[in-house]
Amino acid sequence: MSSPIILCRLPIDIRPDSSRVLVRPFLPADPHRVVKILTRVLSLSDAEADALLAQVFAEFGDRHLELQQILLDRFEQVQGYLPMDKPLSETRRLLIGSYFTNEYSFESAALFNPSIVEHPDQSGVEPGALRFIMSLRATGEGHLSSIAFRSGMISANGDVSVDTPSRFVTEPKPIPSAHYESDLFQRKLAELALDTPFTQQVLASLGQEFTLDRLQATISELSHYHTEAHVVAEGTRMVLLAKSNYTTEFSPRQSISERTIFPFSPSQSNGMEDARFVRFVDDHGDASYVATYTAYDGRVILPQILETKNFLRFRVSTLNGPAVQNKGMALFPRKIRGHYCMLSRQDNENIHLMYSDHSHFWYESQVIMRPDEPWEFVQLGNCGSPIETPAGWLVLTHGVGPMRKYCISAILLDLDDPTKIIGRLRDPLIRPEPGEREGYVPNVVYTCGAIVHGGHLIIPYAISDSVTTFATTELDALLDALLT
Repeated sequence: MSSPIILCRLPIDIRPDSSRVLVRPFLPADPHRVVKILTRVLSLSDAEADALLAQVFAEFGDRHLELQQILLDRFEQVQGYLPMDKPLSETRRLLIGSYFTNEYSFESAALFNPSIVEHPDQSGVEPGALRFIMSLRATGEGHLSSIAFRSGMISANGDVSVDTPSRFVTEPKPIPSAHYESDLFQRKLAELALDTPFTQQVLASLGQEFTLDRLQATISELSHYHTEAHVVAEGTRMVLLAKSNYTTEFSPRQSISERTIFPFSPSQSNGMEDARFVRFVDDHGDASYVATYTAYDGRVILPQILETKNFLRFRVSTLNGPAVQNKGMALFPRKIRGHYCMLSRQDNENIHLMYSDHSHFWYESQVIMRPDEPWEFVQLGNCGSPIETPAGWLVLTHGVGPMRKYCISAILLDLDDPTKIIGRLRDPLIRPEPGEREGYVPNVVYTCGAIVHGGHLIIPYAISDSVTTFATTELDALLDALLT
């Protein structure tokens, strides 16, 4: 007889906080309006400008870190619209910056779909405990999603605590000198049917590595020698592709809860959704943190990948290849038989598995699991990256049933051949309880990744796409149930 699975829901409630706001650029679409605003600010007397700037800092100075530098940076971004060319005082520059800046409450609507990984810094942790980082999908005005973070601790006996988030939050700074590899760039161009004589000429002029600035300059220079109309479009699409692959960095002075990855590239303009973080260990034993997520531009979903060593510097890249379709891709935490391995759901219904020799390129997939139980008849999907156990790869799954109710369950895959399912729960592990059914999207429980520590499976999960909580269960009891 297998041990019963006892699920313990924890009294943790992570709710959106509308007072946590980002500073975002504001720029009217009509350049004539921009010039009019600048002209009005410049027409103020020095006394009026001083008083107005003092009011700005009185109202907003304690809501943001380094507000003065933020406003000066914003001035630099709009000074090209100035109707005159003469040096301006710092007061005038700060005031102009404030007129082209606004606050955005990035998590005012929802804070949900979490994943959890071991924190790269375990210094000062008590014996038997584990410090973690949790990612969350934060959604604000206009249903725009970004990636937020929290930290916390799991004790030796499985108790979970989440650190109180900071009042402040900032975006990372994009690194303009980030390099692109020509070989990988060319593979993506071919996939997009952009492997043309002009794009080949551009890449040949750039060499093995190049920056965004160098790409734009080369396209501009070579375009002068072409009269074909399609060359402009090809150059524009090359730049858009490059902007979807970039590096970004936070200040080490910022705590983990002060860091939010906000949409930056054109492919993310309408949101970054459902990051599935995993601690990946390479063939040399070096660990990094990798997340697959869905970028959305308002029309097309584009699976992408984040890579970081320390949650400070992130490399953002497109996922490529004909098998990169739909949502819900989740990377295994190590290679299997010399290949990267990923779960996916290309057909919006079944769980697929893919192998590749490069973590950014995926060409084929095979179905390993189809809906079989009534509570999953609508669709199946993974709930984060597989977790390695002595018994096999533990995969949390989600199933959608009547009235579009989401439940969380589990399967077990063979360690050497994860196309083989060696265990499967016939009932959900987590169903939405009466108190979990109401929210932004009713009747949904969902997670993007769990963690095992001290014999406990720790599952952070979202309630109705609104708030986040935790549940725990004994790992051995769950494995026994899967293998029975």
